[in-house]
Formats: sequence, structure tokens, C-alpha cells
Amino acid sequence: MDEMTGGKGVVFATGTPVSNSMTELYTMQRYLQYESLKKNNLEHFDSWASTFGETQSAFELSPEGTGYRVKTRFSKFYNLPELMSMFKEVADIQTADMLNLPTPEAHYEVIKTLPSEEQKEILKSLSERADDVRNRVVEPDEDNMLKITNDGKKLALDQRLINPLLPDNPDSKVNVCVKNVFAIWDKTKDDRSTQLLFSDMSTPKGDGEFNIYDDIREKLVAMGIPKEEIAFIHEANSDKQKDELFAKVRKGDVRILLGSTQKMGAGTNVQNKLIALHDLDVPWRPADLEQRAGRIVRQGNENKEVNIYRYVTENTFDAYLWQTIENKQKFISQIMTSKTPLRVAEDVDESSLNYAEIKALATGDPKIKEKMDLDNEVTKLKMFEANFKSNRYRLEDKVAKTYPEEIARTEKLIEAVKKDISEVEPQGEGENKFTSIAIFGEKITDKKLAGERLLEAIKTVKINESKMIGKYRNMDLEVSYNFFTNEHNFSLNGAAKHSGELGTSADGNITRLDNALEKMPEKLKRLEEKLTSTKEQLENAKEELKKPFEKAEELKSKILRLAELNKLLDMGDVEEKRNDNPLVEDVKRAIIDFCNREYEENYSYEEFNTLYPDLKHIGIAYTNTPDERHGIQYELNLEDKTWTQYIDDTPIKTESFDYENKGENEALKNMKNEIVLSSFEDLTYIDTENLKAALGLEIDDEGNFYDPLAKDLDNDGIADRYDNDFKDSDYFESTYDVENNLHSKGETTQKSEDKPSILGQIRAYQNESKAEEKQTTKEQEYVR
Repeated sequence: MDEMTGGKGVVFATGTPVSNSMTELYTMQRYLQYESLKKNNLEHFDSWASTFGETQSAFELSPEGTGYRVKTRFSKFYNLPELMSMFKEVADIQTADMLNLPTPEAHYEVIKTLPSEEQKEILKSLSERADDVRNRVVEPDEDNMLKITNDGKKLALDQRLINPLLPDNPDSKVNVCVKNVFAIWDKTKDDRSTQLLFSDMSTPKGDGEFNIYDDIREKLVAMGIPKEEIAFIHEANSDKQKDELFAKVRKGDVRILLGSTQKMGAGTNVQNKLIALHDLDVPWRPADLEQRAGRIVRQGNENKEVNIYRYVTENTFDAYLWQTIENKQKFISQIMTSKTPLRVAEDVDESSLNYAEIKALATGDPKIKEKMDLDNEVTKLKMFEANFKSNRYRLEDKVAKTYPEEIARTEKLIEAVKKDISEVEPQGEGENKFTSIAIFGEKITDKKLAGERLLEAIKTVKINESKMIGKYRNMDLEVSYNFFTNEHNFSLNGAAKHSGELGTSADGNITRLDNALEKMPEKLKRLEEKLTSTKEQLENAKEELKKPFEKAEELKSKILRLAELNKLLDMGDVEEKRNDNPLVEDVKRAIIDFCNREYEENYSYEEFNTLYPDLKHIGIAYTNTPDERHGIQYELNLEDKTWTQYIDDTPIKTESFDYENKGENEALKNMKNEIVLSSFEDLTYIDTENLKAALGLEIDDEGNFYDPLAKDLDNDGIADRYDNDFKDSDYFESTYDVENNLHSKGETTQKSEDKPSILGQIRAYQNESKAEEKQTTKEQEYVR
């Protein structure tokens, strides 16, 4: 569609372009501006994510509820001005304040209620449950942070949702809401104004169990509101019933409508007489809150001013959840605006509170959340520091060895090429230009005969053999044959080597030899440019080595503050419960010794819990590939007694230290021995088979990772995995046929289907090998 219309063939329209996560922007960009993504090398999600985001891995309950799994999600987004600048190439963002639409003015009011004694006690029990979950006292299917969060939300709404036998607190937010709804109903009788009540929890199921919908209706009816003026959106089970219900609300026949965001959000057009909207609970997503408000702040409302009430039970999950969603909405609002957004922002995709948040809310002690935030920050800073040191060691190695050796090697090669340029025999005069060639000692001056003799000599070369067959223009002529690619390659050797591929054309092969020698000045220029570049890289690396770790002071101050908080909160008991095995302490000491040995640090054993607060994720070795496109990390799990090797955020290998299933103590001993006997290089060494199995990548001679099927050998813009015709490149012409004494691609008369592509030949060879293996296996089975 874009190709047909010049990129103008698709139009999207939405009121909530970002509802759950900023990654939704990538999806829209894929649809609307794929070419721009491609131009900036951002068409693949990994590239987009590494440019604009930061991921964070955490354990969460698996869908089956029988265990935990690692969930990687975005925690922050970076470079937002650049991201939005690109997005606005296709996005015309118009917010309500820009359009100046004739919508009513909304007055927001937060109505706070105090928790009952029962709610306070239950809140304490949630704190105890969080401790049990954190210390793995209970199984994940019995209890987990998501369950605790949901119970906390229920408790904040009404304590009877935890236990229907608990008393009905007259000052609960449900009862305060009922009184407010009745007062507004009574005040607007003459205009027959209407109200919406939103609650995503405790919806009516018709099963006889307690729910706040029935509770609210019963109380309103008891106060004098006719029952027929109160309706639930859940009672309309078809589009026809919904239309009839909405019509009644628009006319004022039904004046109070209760529903959930899902059922009464987008698509609910009942704004005509709406005067008030009540949010009894808080949704997780800002988009849901926006959809709620959009029912009343809407064109077509006869009221010039409306009220939106939000009910909060203090000192419960309510206040924190409202604060959280407010922060999320601020983030999305400053993204979806005409102004330049902040450079860094948190992502909005969350659905449960963590341990620190639950503890802080339950106890009312903000130091607990500060401690847990510091735990995460110190861990992240330590990883940054480890990455800094790893890069520093790599730069030191390049300054001391890699760059000097590369410079010396390039300088030597430059001198060799210069020597060959000065000593190569010049071509002859006239149209032919051919002088002579020596094949196996026979000097041949006729070009046609020389080409034929060369073809005959080529046939004497065996598979994967290199053979010196003669001399040409004062250079030794060496030929080799590669069976897999079905290619004959040549090398003209003087002080340096000048290589190319041979074809099946007699005249064409002589021309190929000449081309290789005539390209020596171009080769010399490339080498000189490489020498200049390498020298610049050496100087830049030296300058980088002078720079200190820029977050060193921040890390130091946060470690000190964390130690102070640990002492104030006496949080050591939790760690002791989890690590009462003395062998665990031996492993910790081994980890500290490893860091001191490999990173030249001077940490003490007492600093272990500060350095590594999360025993499931102890990253002790991190480095980058030479081209810095991929990160390599070695991580220990002291709770599960395993190790994992990551490429970027993808685990490529995980193994248990319990090699022979002998139990925890044996695993801890093995873990300690592994750390003591291993070097940094050992832990960051990548096995090629693991890499290929996990990511489909391979390792080149320089240690960089690459996708073998993403190469484009003939430079025609089509990756080899999709290219069945390699004959469409002049540069790689020699890979194929040059028949009938013709050299250029345009002059080649042989049809492409006469000879399969290299890829086809390789596959044919592999299929033959597999067939032979199967036959051998059958014969062996027959012998048995």
C-alpha cells in the first residue's frame, strides 16, 4: 500500500495511542513509517528497544500459577524527543486542550475516607503475607504478590470483599459515595440529570455472593430513589439491550448507571444529561481512566460544568495506586503533546505492587520503600560499574596490544603493496595487452592458449588444496579449490597477496588476473585509510582510559545510605532466614574474592548483601563483543544454585551446579569451586553451539556475532536466505559462469537455470550427506 501511494495509503485514528506500554509506539511505527525505521536501522524490535528503552527482568507468577518465570519488560524509555520527532512525521496529535471543543468543564474532587480498625488489621496481615512470599514460605500457587495486590485493592474498596461477615463500615468510601450520589440525584431532580458509577471490582455475577453493585442499589432505593432509575451495565446482554439502556440514560429515565471500564468505557454515548461521575476504584492503565472521564467530558452534554469524584481510603493501597496512575498519565500526556517531551520516562506497564510497596503501604514506614528502591538502584549502578570496568579492561588490552599490532601489521602490508606496485610487470601495448604467462615452467605468449593452459592447470588442483602453478607478470600464481562453494580461487603473490576467483572462461580468467593486479593502487589507498583510522582509535582509547566512572560518587553515597537504612530497619533477619547454610557464606566470600581478583577491587565480605541484594540475580561478569553490538553477562542464582549466560537480555545457557543430583550442599561446593577456579574470560567465553541454538548467530574471527543467513554475498540487496540467484552481481560474477570467452555480465549468454546457485549447491551437498548418513545407519541396523 505504501509503495502504491507513496507512503500515504494507511490512516490510523485513536484516542489512546499508548494505553499499556510505550512499545505500542513501535507497532504503530511498523504500520505507518516502516521505511523511516528501516532508514534508521530500527525496523527490528531489538534495535528499536536498545535505542529507546531499558529492560528490566523480574520474577512473576507463571500463567499456570505453579511457579515463577522471568518476565522482561521495559522499565524506562530514553531519547524521547528523538522518538517523538520521528513519530510525529506520521502522527497528527490533537489533544482536547488544543482543539477547544465545546465540552463541559470538569471539576475533579478527591474524597478521602479513613480506614476502619478491621481494615488496618487486614492490612497488617497483607504485610505478613508479603514476607512469606518473599521468603518462599508459601508456594507460588498458594500466594503471590499479585494476589496480595488484588486483596489490597478489594480491602480499600470495602472490607466485606475480603470477608462478607465483616461489619458494614458507615464511613467506608462505598457508603460515602452512596450519600453523595443521593444528594446529587435529589439536587438535580428537576433537570433529571444523570450519574455514572465506575468499579472494575466486585461486579454483579448473579450468584448470590456479596457485591458492591447490589449493595449500592439497595441503599439508594432505601433512601428513596426509584429502583427503575438505577441500572447496571451488566444487565444489558446484547447490543439491542445496550442501545435501549443508553437511550433511557440520555433521556433521564435511568438516572444512575453502574458499570466497569470494560463494559461502560469506550463506545458508551450517554453524555446528554450527565452531571457527575464517580470512580470507586482505580484501574491499572491511564487509558482506562481516560475512557471513564471521556463518558462525561464529551460534546453533546447539556451541562456546562460537571463533577468527577474519586474516592480514596487513606493509608491503604488506594492512595499509592492513584499516585502511580497519575504518574503514568503525566508520562503519556507529556509524550502525546506538541511540546518536546522529557528525555527519560518510566514505562506504564505494571499490574501488581512489589514487596517494597506492599510493606511500605502496610506499615506506613517510607524507609522500607526507600531501602528497596536503593537496593535496585545500587544493583543497577554496580552493573554499570562492572560494565565500565569491563570496557576499561578491553580498552587497556586494545591500547597495549590490539591497536599497536594492527598498526604494525597494516604498515607492513602497505610497504608490501607499494613494493608489488613498483615491481609488477606492466601490461603490453596495443589492444591485447597480454605479454606472457608461465604454467608449470612453460612460457606461453599467446593469450588464447594461455587461457586454455590455465584451465587445464586448474583441473589438477584437488579439493581444499592450494597449489603453485606458475608465474604471471612477475608474481607467483597460486590456485585453490573450495568444494562447498564450487569455486577456484587464485592468489598472485609478491611481497603481498592479491586474490580473486576463477571462472570457466579462458579469456575471462586472464582478465581476472589483470584486474587483481590493476586494483593494487586502490588496495593501497584502503590500507592507508585503515592505518589512519586505527591510529585515531588508539588515541581515542587512550583518552577514554583517562575518564573515571562517572557515577562513582552516586554509587558510594547510595551504598552508605543503604547500609544506614539496613541498620535502622534491622532488615538482616530476612537474609539470615534465607541463607542459614554456612556453605552459602563460603560462596559469598568466593564471589567477593572473584570481584577483588578480576576487577582489582577491595570489597569486604560484609559488603556482599549491599553489592548483591537479590540472590537470584548475581551478575559477576559482563562484557561487550568487540563491535559493542552485543552484551555478554554471566549471572549466578544463589537460591536455585544455577548459573546463566546471557547475550543482551536473552539467556543462552542455564545449568545447575548440582551436577549429579546430590543435593544442595554439593551444589554449593561446586558453585564455590567454579568461582574460585574461573577467570573473567572463562565466564564470558561463549560456546558457538549455545549461541547458534539460542539466537541463530555465529562468531567471526574477531569475536563478533553475526547472522550467517543475513549476509548478502552478491551485494544485490537480497539476503542469502531469500536469494536463489547469485548471478546478478558484476562484482561476484566469478562465482558463476563466464562462458564463450565473454567477461561482463551483460555479455554472458548462459541461462541462469543452467547452473544452480551456490546456496543450491551447498544444500544439495548437505542433502547428499544426510542421505549417506541415513543409509549407513540402516546398514548398521541391518548388521545388528
